[in-house]
Amino acid sequence: MMSLSNQKILVIDYGSQYTQLIARRIREQQVYCEVYSFNKITKKILYDKTLSGIILSGGPNSVKDKNSPKLDKRILTLGKPIMGICYGLQLLCVEFMGKIGNSKLREYGHSTITINKKSILFDRIKKRNQVWMSHGDHIERKPKGFKITSFSNNKVISSIENYQKNIFGLQFHPEVHHSLQGKKIISNFLFKVCKIKDKFRLENFLSTKIKTLRYELKNKKVICALSGGVDSTVTSFLLHKAIKNNLFCIFVDHGLLRLNESKEVENIFKKKFGKNFKKISASKIFLSKLKKITDPEKKRKIIGKTFIEVFEKEAKKIKNVDYLAQGTLYPDIIESIPFFGGPTAKIKSHHNVGGLPKKMKFKIVEPLKELFKDEVRSLGNKLKINSNLLCRHPFPGPGLAIRIPGEINKKKIYILRKVDDIYIKYLKDNLIYNNIWQAFAVLLPVKSVGVMGDERTYSYCVSLRAVTSVDGMTADFYMFNKKDLTEISKKIISEVKEVNRVLYDFTSKPPGTIEWE
Repeated sequence: MMSLSNQKILVIDYGSQYTQLIARRIREQQVYCEVYSFNKITKKILYDKTLSGIILSGGPNSVKDKNSPKLDKRILTLGKPIMGICYGLQLLCVEFMGKIGNSKLREYGHSTITINKKSILFDRIKKRNQVWMSHGDHIERKPKGFKITSFSNNKVISSIENYQKNIFGLQFHPEVHHSLQGKKIISNFLFKVCKIKDKFRLENFLSTKIKTLRYELKNKKVICALSGGVDSTVTSFLLHKAIKNNLFCIFVDHGLLRLNESKEVENIFKKKFGKNFKKISASKIFLSKLKKITDPEKKRKIIGKTFIEVFEKEAKKIKNVDYLAQGTLYPDIIESIPFFGGPTAKIKSHHNVGGLPKKMKFKIVEPLKELFKDEVRSLGNKLKINSNLLCRHPFPGPGLAIRIPGEINKKKIYILRKVDDIYIKYLKDNLIYNNIWQAFAVLLPVKSVGVMGDERTYSYCVSLRAVTSVDGMTADFYMFNKKDLTEISKKIISEVKEVNRVLYDFTSKPPGTIEWE
């Protein structure tokens, strides 16, 4: 990654599912950070002049295991502030002659800590605080030169520090929103300990990225994969700002878009890019390759591979195309992992990350891969993109393919399009749409018995999904009132004869993902 600030934080990933949240919390406070796996740390990373502090993430391992990830001792020679979280704390404890023991009572979930010693990390924080715990091991003997600054309600050491060495450790997870003062604790580390003054600003990102793209791409031609979603839209506008007429935008209609979406996308981008915009109608190709495919990972990979095949075929009509641009974001990369090569568990493949074939004729350019979704929208505002485009709910690259669990066919797509259109129109008409991060319907692979007009029906079931979020990394289900759910359900069943049952998904992320597949 390019450095976008004169001061940055290095987050070392030991495999925690919360590592992305650490980065998110840092970025929320306009501080630039980079995440690398513990086994990918190089001299260049460590001795970067912009490095202002280091955070060690949690992880699923035990420091007592022989083959568990180890601390890179070079970080202790840098003189930079260090904060270890959970597993990171335990690594520091072992390094400084402390002792880690197995907990008889595993602490997981909400807990209360009591601060017992003054600490710069806990400045302006109440003495008793709710935090989020997730650990089996604990500190049995504190490390030399460190003081204990808090205990949990189970009398477990929950934080330590060596103020002289600027080394701090937390047994809880301040990055998780359940830790009520977690953001303040991270802020104290960033601004009071690391003394960050040079903030990360999107204005700087925009100007730096444009200069970088111009330098790296020079006179090369780039094809941009347009979907009409926020990510690809901002990608295309950003690239157009950098390389102008060397950008060729191709919109592939894979037959898995929402109702009337294909025509809407064509109208918008034809006006922006003129003769450098091309629409490809490829629904027959995609649907034939997806025939009888039920596994969601296979769907994603087939769609990703077919996308590239379609692009390569189209690129032959444009001479000397070198690059394929994609709207990949930072959360896409983390969830698909191995961008950092880390041990974090893979959640799912994204069509523009995990679905790419090993052999490609294009080099990939991903201008937004350092950013979260809310930052992309802000960047879009600076590029003066229409707010109607920027405020659209996220829509996955594989489209309706991953909202139809099981086998896909034209009839199912037709049904889901109608249901989704009714649902989204209701949200917009009733001024609910902008209160929701993402809303969509899922056509379930089951039918149920119903009664309509005194007649027995045996029709499809649909599940509605609506979540609130900042960046898609975590999400809570949106709490509709009974009237809205009743009205939406009534409209769907009365207008879509193939559906006789409507469900609502009351699942947050985690434990679920936002999309069903």
